[in-house]
Amino acid sequence: MRRNIPERTRFESDSSIESALMAFPLFACAPLVLTYVSLGAEVGTHALIDRLLAAGRRVAVPRVDLASKDMTFHEIGSLDELSPGVMGILEPGEDAPALVEPAQLVGSVCLVPGLVFDGAGHRVGYGGGYYDRFLAFYPGDKIGLARTTMISSNPLPVDGHDVPVDFIATEGAVWNCRGL
Repeated sequence: MRRNIPERTRFESDSSIESALMAFPLFACAPLVLTYVSLGAEVGTHALIDRLLAAGRRVAVPRVDLASKDMTFHEIGSLDELSPGVMGILEPGEDAPALVEPAQLVGSVCLVPGLVFDGAGHRVGYGGGYYDRFLAFYPGDKIGLARTTMISSNPLPVDGHDVPVDFIATEGAVWNCRGL
């Protein structure tokens, strides 16, 4: 369904999502942003990463280790530092500084990809479980990025290892999923 959205419409939607995110105080004040590097028809993050880095914000992106099934975040200074990794997704090199201590992540936010999200913050990802394993121990706030067409009005199926996001940023709004 995402691939069928015209490129111009996706771009306009992603720009609106970025604007909503930048206006969200929790995101605007975070000293460190962990974010996926978008691929294909995902909600785009390349322009956001460039914008954050140009503003002097700290940004870290994931690197996947297939052998251990782990995902670690590494701080970057530019998208030019990335090269195709697992499944063609741009990743930092092995020499990029890894953020592996929980204390390094305190106060950060993590932007989380997904195919579909529900109002409780549960999501359907790509099936590898990399984000759920990482988020299970992540001390910061989790923000899913989703076009409104990616929001389910019905609860999604949940397994014991699934970790919901705290917020979902869509075109024009950031939704609280914490059930306060």
